[in-house]
Formats: sequence, C-alpha cells, structure tokens
Amino acid sequence: MVSDSDEGRDCIFCKIIRGDIPSTKVYEDDLTYAFNDAHPKARVHVLVVPKKHYADVNELAQADPSLLAHMVSVAQGIADKVYHGNFRMVFNTGEDAGQSVFHVHAHVLTGEKMA
Repeated sequence: MVSDSDEGRDCIFCKIIRGDIPSTKVYEDDLTYAFNDAHPKARVHVLVVPKKHYADVNELAQADPSLLAHMVSVAQGIADKVYHGNFRMVFNTGEDAGQSVFHVHAHVLTGEKMA
C-alpha cells in the first residue's frame, strides 16, 4: 500500500515498508508499520509510520486525521506492551526541527523514566 508517487518510490521509509530495506518490525497492520529506530535515543525507540506516504505530520493531519489518531493508538499499544503504558511521542516537522526523512513518522520513546 506504499504510495506510487515519486516520493514513495525513493523514500527510505517506503522502502522499509515494502521490505526492500531490512528493519526490526515491532508492529504492522493495514495502515501502519512500526519498527525499531536504527539510532535509539531511549531504551525503547520505535518509529510508527503510515504505509501511505505523507511528507510530515501537518500534511497527514490535514489529509487523514483518523490515520493520525490511529498512529497514536498504535504507539499506546506498543507502550502498553513494553512499558506499562507510559511513552513520549515526537514528530519532527521540517528540516529546522530535525526532520531528516520526509515521510511522516512518530518517534515513540519509552522503557525508562524520561527527564
């Protein structure tokens, strides 16, 4: 279900979703794919990405707010499974905010008390 757009063909996260690039899958359903971050910033650092390509969280929120809500639900399920339900969720939106892959993704961080 990865986008057939030019962005979707070249996007690293679209390639991960398609299985062209290996990842450690944490969760998958028809709408989302979640996998361990390659450079974790917490004991548990999972990326939750929609299978359809959207550049950032703002674009996703405008196009499909129910998918954004679903991503939050997926994050909660991951946190429930690995760390009694507590988690931090971060969306970097734009290069100046630290976004380096322009396929919307939520960083789900948990597994320890966060400062």
